[in-house]
Amino acid sequence: MTRFTQPPLFLFLLLITCIANAQNDTKPNILWIFSDDHAFQAIGAYGGRFESLNLTSNLDSIASEGMRFDKAYVGNSICAPSRATLLTGKHSHKNGKIDNRGPFDHDQQQFQKLLQKSGYQTAMIGKIHLSGAMQGFDYWEVLPGQGKYKNPEFISEAGRKQYQGHSTDIITDRALNWLSNERDKSKPFMAMVHYKAPHRNWIAAPRFRERFKTMTFPEPETLFDDYQTRGVAAHKQDLSIAHSMRNNWDFKADRWKHRKEFFENTKLTGKDLIREKYQMYMRDYLACIAGVDENIGRLLQYLKDEDLEKNTLVMYSADQGFYLGEHGWFDKRFMYEESFRTPLLAKWPEVIKPGSINTDLVQNIDFAETFLDLAGAEIPRDMQGKSLLPLMKNERPDDWRDSLYYHYYEYPGTHKVRRHEGVTTGRYKLIRFYGVDVPNGEEWELYDLARDKHERANQYSNPEYSAIIANLKQELQELRQQYDVVDIPQVTKNKKKK
Repeated sequence: MTRFTQPPLFLFLLLITCIANAQNDTKPNILWIFSDDHAFQAIGAYGGRFESLNLTSNLDSIASEGMRFDKAYVGNSICAPSRATLLTGKHSHKNGKIDNRGPFDHDQQQFQKLLQKSGYQTAMIGKIHLSGAMQGFDYWEVLPGQGKYKNPEFISEAGRKQYQGHSTDIITDRALNWLSNERDKSKPFMAMVHYKAPHRNWIAAPRFRERFKTMTFPEPETLFDDYQTRGVAAHKQDLSIAHSMRNNWDFKADRWKHRKEFFENTKLTGKDLIREKYQMYMRDYLACIAGVDENIGRLLQYLKDEDLEKNTLVMYSADQGFYLGEHGWFDKRFMYEESFRTPLLAKWPEVIKPGSINTDLVQNIDFAETFLDLAGAEIPRDMQGKSLLPLMKNERPDDWRDSLYYHYYEYPGTHKVRRHEGVTTGRYKLIRFYGVDVPNGEEWELYDLARDKHERANQYSNPEYSAIIANLKQELQELRQQYDVVDIPQVTKNKKKK
């Protein structure tokens, strides 16, 4: 009779360790690069009026070596709510962060907490714009609030620390320091590297300010939009280059001295003045973009140098789009395409086919689920998005969505954009403006993007679209039910953002 004896404990532990390491070897790393207010139309890979200027060669390389998403959107085009959505995989009304005012509940479920449980090391470095201590990160070092461009302070578990230099460079420095020196290299990592740029007041590093100071940029077709067919929201906003922009340059700072002198002495008026302000804006904004792109190149080079490129998903996006003079505007908030739509690029060698272009409807509620799916972690049923992994593999699910829901809440508030919700199918977009300071409490707009890509012609009163409008209203109600949308009382006093 054969006797079986238990193996020594150390052999058992060694076996478990080997299995764990083998599993970790197959789990991809995640480098999640994010910026603030980066318009998709300011990335060369998306084409458009800036393409020939070669401003984003490193971002363009992610697209050429991976996938460009052409129909990526947000659920609420404003900074803090968008970031709450990417952590939770839920729309604003579900994660509790509907606008830039008020706290964020860090105790709630977030994807990075679940990644930790799946064996990942997690890090958050840069701008998050959510007050309070971060949770679910092995390492975090973030800008307080909006943060500063020059010599910024950072908050971490160790307290506050100030660094000398430009925030875009410093965020990259801190990220590379963690990747190189501080992470546990036996584990897969998920590193969120989130830049402040190009958020206003658009202060680029001196090397880029100098390069861009005399450049001239093409104008958008709708720079002098008259909002002829639209309602009170477009007419009464406070984000126009013509009337709202001057206050976004801090004339007390030395770098804006020439701006102050210009406004005090200029003889330009009307469209000529708007054109010159647009050029000033683009020089500052695109100089900030150039700084982000250069630093993304540093991160990509690190992956190559450390032989991490093959097994790392690199994803790039922004918290929302931005108006670069379209409709005569800057800023975001509206459901119109330039701020509703966001850039989304992804590279993962041997998984994503180089040069891929995806045209499915995707949204920022999908990001958390995507990272969990990559890690082999269970996706909680109360998350509201879908994993993008099948799309990256060119395996579109038969039940992929054919419409998206949007809801903007911050009114009264900065830039005076009225509350609105809406639905889009990619071609048609129905928007309902509602609440305080909207005539009769409600106004509707409908756009046919196949015929009107610049969204100039509101077709809501056109009888030819009556059946489409009826279908979209039904779809809007079904999306409200699907996402369990609740009506949130409107603030009646304008509180200043902190």
